[in-house]
Amino acid sequence: MVFIDTHIAIWLYNGNTQMLSAKGKRALETSDIRVTPMVKLEIEYLYEIGKIKKGPDEILSALSDSIDLRIDDIPLTDLVETAIGEKWTRDPFDRMIVGHAKKRNAVLISADHNIAKHYKKTMI
Repeated sequence: MVFIDTHIAIWLYNGNTQMLSAKGKRALETSDIRVTPMVKLEIEYLYEIGKIKKGPDEILSALSDSIDLRIDDIPLTDLVETAIGEKWTRDPFDRMIVGHAKKRNAVLISADHNIAKHYKKTMI
């Protein structure tokens, strides 16, 4: 199982894979791909403030069809307990995204250098 963060989900939706490493591309091709529900919320936020032109239902549905992306579900209380430990950032989305991957002991594909610095199972 491999998790992707919000930016990677948007990149994949837009067909922008050139920024991914060979290792990241291989992981996407050979693993079950998951997102935390926080990715859906962050996509909605980006849509509402006009940073992106499509909402989360369209983006995640397209990715479900094209790469079999699934939203991974764990109890919110478990996720929050793990995310509380991510004190290296004030960004609640990053805390929850990393916390979810950490809770599943999964690789996280992200282009965020701050995430990569603090979560050792990050790749791009």
